[in-house]
Amino acid sequence: MYIPPSFVQKDVARLHRFIEQNSFGLLLTQNQGETEASHLPFLLEPGGEYGVLIGHLARANPQWRQAQTEQAEAGRALAIFSGPHAYISPTWYEAPKTVPTWNYTAVHASGPIEWIHDPAALLPLLEQTVRQYETGMPRPWSIGEVDSFIEQMLAHIVGFRIEITSLEGKWKLNQNQPIERRKKVIRALREQQDENSQAVASLMQDTLPAED
Repeated sequence: MYIPPSFVQKDVARLHRFIEQNSFGLLLTQNQGETEASHLPFLLEPGGEYGVLIGHLARANPQWRQAQTEQAEAGRALAIFSGPHAYISPTWYEAPKTVPTWNYTAVHASGPIEWIHDPAALLPLLEQTVRQYETGMPRPWSIGEVDSFIEQMLAHIVGFRIEITSLEGKWKLNQNQPIERRKKVIRALREQQDENSQAVASLMQDTLPAED
């Protein structure tokens, strides 16, 4: 990912929080020049230098078959997570010779991918996923006892594990502009009605230096 120095986010704890808060991401793999992508929920676990991503996809999805060659197994998978984003009008700067841009946050995590087929390993992965996303529900659903229905469900998915060896964060929030311009953009964003604009305004506010 192209990241100018002004927009680099290196705080691993913050990058991990970002992944957890924006866990529906994009899994990309490549085989013989062909790129495959799937939109999936991810879970982040401790492990290695930057953590481990786990998840699953449908066995009918050809991505795992195309990625499970000897050549691909030596390569890497890339998981992309996107956060709040908003269009920035040059009129908000109230300054000449400015242009439109887009403010956004994103994290890229990559590493070797391991495919999981054993039902004994898939079951806890699935249980963990359900617990994660059912938390906070009025009546949380759980997998319960393993019966023929659950066994059939396990037979129709493939799990994966990615030990993150490269973790990049980009917080493109006008840090390359003078502080007064950034404050004007924050005010303009707060006048918008959509959640993305409000979230970007809050993130931009966090990048401003503390006032005495």
